[in-house]
Amino acid sequence: MASRTVCRVFQRRFASAAAAQRPSLAEVRSQRNAVFSREQARQRALYPRIEKIEVSMQGPGLDGALLVMNKGMSTPLSCARHLTEHHVTNSALALVDGEPWPLHQPLTHSCSLTLLTFKDNDPTLVNKAYWRSCAALLGQVLETAFKDDYTVELLSTPEVPVLSGAFCCDMVLDPQLDSWTPSEESLRSLTRGAQQLIHQDLAWEPLEVAPSVALEAFSHSRCKQEEVEQKASQNPKGTVMLYRCGDHVLLSGGPLVARTGLCSQYEVTALHSLGQGSWGLHRRAQGLSLPLQLQAHHTVWRKLRQRAEKLVRTANVLQSNKNMFEKRTANVSVF
Repeated sequence: MASRTVCRVFQRRFASAAAAQRPSLAEVRSQRNAVFSREQARQRALYPRIEKIEVSMQGPGLDGALLVMNKGMSTPLSCARHLTEHHVTNSALALVDGEPWPLHQPLTHSCSLTLLTFKDNDPTLVNKAYWRSCAALLGQVLETAFKDDYTVELLSTPEVPVLSGAFCCDMVLDPQLDSWTPSEESLRSLTRGAQQLIHQDLAWEPLEVAPSVALEAFSHSRCKQEEVEQKASQNPKGTVMLYRCGDHVLLSGGPLVARTGLCSQYEVTALHSLGQGSWGLHRRAQGLSLPLQLQAHHTVWRKLRQRAEKLVRTANVLQSNKNMFEKRTANVSVF
């Protein structure tokens, strides 16, 4: 017992010393933005001359429509602007030659293009991107929700289906907050932070980069560097996808929707403790949201919210608990 107490004291002192040397969140965000902007400018410079590509529009009332766009500059959103205001405001994601494509990602070759909305006959891809985007928005809020004295390490976002009832964002808070239990007012404060970002209608800017660029962007986070290496190894092209929303740069395992303004009803519902993990005390923030085009009556929303409060269990949580159990029982003797 005494040895454990000494270890805790040492860990706190070590954490305090590390915090004194750690750059501020504003400096970290500025550095990530600088790396993102520099790489974005480099990629745009790869197309010094305007070259034309042909984009064949697919979808209700659009089959056969041909748009002539600029290679490496025009995006699916640019194409939507050549159609109607309905296509601009309601499109959330695109298909380019049948593959999911962010609305703000430049087109690099002649292709077929389908604009996807939440009211399509099969909204599966859009729903997945929306759930992922809601989790990204939650991470952005959490990163700045605490005083500058406290660190927030965003972990790899678990991919959970919409049917799970809640989107999730995993994190590790400053060790000084290990005993902190969030109140209902804390959750409401996080909800207000998300709603402010939704009101700003910020774009999620995509940027596909080499691992070296992402490693530089996340040079202050060993956790994120490991995530970069993992995602790069899983991608056949060996690249990773960054997104920028305002001044927040994040890694994503899949496409996000076009902008924060596509979110409507949005609420942070719970913050669960997952137990000790690789980076400290792992926590899971959860939330519930519906897009602008789909609204729920308050009685329905209340039932959905109750479900979204329950811990969403994922494979990585079960494996983490299994690892912790094995670690704790490794030195136990059985007589």
